[in-house]
Amino acid sequence: MVQSYLRHGPTEVCIMLFVFLENLTSFTGIWFGLQLVFQLPFRWKIGIRPALEDILIWDVKKGQMLAMWHETGHRAEVTCILRSPKQDQFAVGYADGSIRLWSASTGSVITTFNGHKKAVSALAFDSQGTRLASGSQDTDLIVWDIIAEAGLYRLRGHRDQITAIKFIPATGDIPSTSTTSSSVMLLTTSKDTFIKLWDLSTQHCIQTIVAHRSDIWAMDVDIKSNIIFTGSGEGEVKAWKINTEAISEGLTESDTGEINKIILPIATLPLSSRHRVSQITFHPTQPFLAVQSQDRSVELFRIRTEEEINKKQLRRKKRAKEKKDKRHHDSEKDDTENFEEDDEISLVALFTPHVIVRASKKIRSFDFGISSKDGIQVMTALSSNCLEVYAVPLPTKSKDALEASRMYSVDLPGHRNDVRTLCLSSDDQLLASASNDSLKIWNMKTTACIRTMDCSQAICSTFLPGDRHIVVGSKTGELLVYDVASSSLIETIKAHTATIWSLHVRADGKALVTGSADKDVKFWEMEHKGPAEDSTHSGKLLTLVHLRTLKMTDDVLSVRYSPDNKYLAVALLDSTVKVFYQDTLKFFLSLYGHKLPVLGMDISSDSKLIVTCSADKNVKIWGLDFGDCHKSIFAHEESVMQVLFEKDSHYFWTVGKDKMLKYWDGDKFENIQRLEGHHGEVWALALSHYGKFVVTGSHDKSIRVWEKLDDPLFLEEEREKELEALYENGTVEVLNRADLAIGSGAGDGLPESSNTAEATSVSKQTSETLMAGERIMEAIDLADGERKVFREYEEAMSRLSEDDAMRLQPPPRNPVLAAYDLEPDAYVLQVVERVQSTALHDALLALPFAKVVSLMEYLNIWAQKNWNIILVSRIIFFLLKTHHHQIVANRIMRTSLIPLRKHLRSALQRQKEVIGYNLAALKYLRRRDQAERVAHFFEDEASAEQLRLQISEGRKRKRVNLVS
Repeated sequence: MVQSYLRHGPTEVCIMLFVFLENLTSFTGIWFGLQLVFQLPFRWKIGIRPALEDILIWDVKKGQMLAMWHETGHRAEVTCILRSPKQDQFAVGYADGSIRLWSASTGSVITTFNGHKKAVSALAFDSQGTRLASGSQDTDLIVWDIIAEAGLYRLRGHRDQITAIKFIPATGDIPSTSTTSSSVMLLTTSKDTFIKLWDLSTQHCIQTIVAHRSDIWAMDVDIKSNIIFTGSGEGEVKAWKINTEAISEGLTESDTGEINKIILPIATLPLSSRHRVSQITFHPTQPFLAVQSQDRSVELFRIRTEEEINKKQLRRKKRAKEKKDKRHHDSEKDDTENFEEDDEISLVALFTPHVIVRASKKIRSFDFGISSKDGIQVMTALSSNCLEVYAVPLPTKSKDALEASRMYSVDLPGHRNDVRTLCLSSDDQLLASASNDSLKIWNMKTTACIRTMDCSQAICSTFLPGDRHIVVGSKTGELLVYDVASSSLIETIKAHTATIWSLHVRADGKALVTGSADKDVKFWEMEHKGPAEDSTHSGKLLTLVHLRTLKMTDDVLSVRYSPDNKYLAVALLDSTVKVFYQDTLKFFLSLYGHKLPVLGMDISSDSKLIVTCSADKNVKIWGLDFGDCHKSIFAHEESVMQVLFEKDSHYFWTVGKDKMLKYWDGDKFENIQRLEGHHGEVWALALSHYGKFVVTGSHDKSIRVWEKLDDPLFLEEEREKELEALYENGTVEVLNRADLAIGSGAGDGLPESSNTAEATSVSKQTSETLMAGERIMEAIDLADGERKVFREYEEAMSRLSEDDAMRLQPPPRNPVLAAYDLEPDAYVLQVVERVQSTALHDALLALPFAKVVSLMEYLNIWAQKNWNIILVSRIIFFLLKTHHHQIVANRIMRTSLIPLRKHLRSALQRQKEVIGYNLAALKYLRRRDQAERVAHFFEDEASAEQLRLQISEGRKRKRVNLVS
């Protein structure tokens, strides 16, 4: 009989606040303001922030998480987020190159765009919110049509990651008699030091500028003043002017033969910080510019009004004239110098330093908040995994220096650093997690943080018997004893002179053992003592009393008591494990075989097996009776950090630096399950005492809970699924490779050839698109078989007379078609309609040409029956464009293309007539509405005039003086 196991699955992404990516400068932005979409009270302030693969919605004022946007099964990290001009929509880019459009009101995905091969690094909406431009680490720029849910085109030209994108709207001074549409420009910056200006009407780059000497990390555009600011890795901010005349006239040559440039350099904006410029943002309504450097500051500049600029220019001209009279230089030379000075002065005069916002930690990204009469607000997301809101005052007439004040801070939930150690209470109700700066207690039922205590450099921890105290071993060699009820540190014991790597409570709950890098194993007994005179605690307190010390020859990395209280296992830096009798400390066994130090170990509940994990990526299972190695397993791709046995079984769990959690059978030496989800090295592991769940802590600052499900798991099925996934991933990678000639270096780690087209189509094969293509092929095969059977039946019946005794009953229908009660052509249409609009083209690319010929026949039937003409038109245009050469060379296609042309033209004509009728009706309604507005306007004017006459002619109030 085949043995089955119970599957584990993620149930909670426990208690994350905000998590940041180190490889990207900053997220595209935090949306911060009055969120009417959630129908919350008007005074609430909402912050939306990425947290690994999820989006969290926070009430910044109360510090409460209101909602979480999570898509089941999607594990890629969020790399950028941007709000659409349509207030309810948010575009979110992910590390796997996909983009999801989220609805804020429903908290669900509207559509998914998949076209990039690497992480999405920049997003931009046009002014109407109908087009979305995305840039990626794969250096490609893609423009998406949100209404049609399809990629329009892919633009290539940058040589490194795209860091910022901005739409430049069309100029409005085009003559009304012109038949050409106004062109919309797209401005992009990249780490290749280039600024590129793209004309979306021609889909080509019309200007390339080498803007900085180092990577460009930030960019923003002020459309009103036509100014562009770019920030580089050297801490330099440059200003550029948009030549609107050149945009309206197009690329024309000047008298000297040079092509007019659209973007022109102005000057450099001086900054107080010399760190890398991470973000540049104009305030949407107020005259402010904010520049964030890669440190703790956001520098705000105020944009002066025309009156202030004129006054400043007059003062400068007056001083320049006085200097000129004194120097008596050549007039022409002075004029040129003054012209250059005026250019430099104009930018400095326009943008004057206002306030520098200094946060408590390094700032990752920021956004503007609510503006009021008193000032504006700036929200900052910090590298310490918290969020702060600052109030920036408006300029005053006084010359006193202005300062930003912190209003709100969201910093209680979530760890600021790596989660290094986890431990569960004996009843699985409480979870303790410790990092470099804090110890947190979580309620496992509500996943809420109920206690936060200061803790420095925690390495290991455990609950003491009774679950009222927690002992933490620190990097400085101290044992910290915390009282859970009072949330306080009750004792600090200087136990070792170096890092305490491991501690473990004996099974009887009366003793504790610690192992340290000072080569000592120390044994401690638990005692209760009275409170000190200056203590605020009442009653007896728990303390640890040192009993004895076991000296070792090398650093102690792990210590473990056996559950039967008979043995003590000690793992040393020399890659061996020594086993002693715990009562006499007499040497019993030496386990050697690992090539690198053993980082963790555990002993099974029956004290028969000991499992060790090492930095050599292996897990070894030993017999504790004779010390023989039962099996050595290559478990992880990186160092295995921790291993634990499940209670009353030989199943065990391992975590490693490869971000994986794995489940093993210690008797059959089989990998039961691989659990992916963490985005960083997994440091800590804790198992439920009742076998209900597993908890892991990671470098990504998250704690994840994996619950045991009722779903049975079979090893053979798991291995088949893994092989299928490998095959699909390999197929997808082959299909997504660029079609390059032999010897061009494709697949050899060499860059693609430079002669690729600047504008190409948007396509990316994924496992979903391949499955969609397979479903379409299966539907076509099923429908073709059904039609063939009935065609043969009809041909056989046509040869017989109506009263012939040989006439047969019709053949039985296909069970699938009978279940849906659909005809073959309707069934194929239903399958095609179920394919996501964004994945339709990629799914059609998976069809072989034989299936394309069959699909053409169904397109003809759908056009004849006037079914979903929009989808039919989209499919036929794509197929004709893709398979043009085969269709032209194949004479058989004429039999289906000629009637298809006829039926599609008639269907499109009907669509055109309907649209024309609707447009005429809408124009009529608009004209009638305008006429009614004009009539109401004159009627209101007349009534107001009549009212004034009545007031003037009627009785007026008299002022009466009362005399006492």
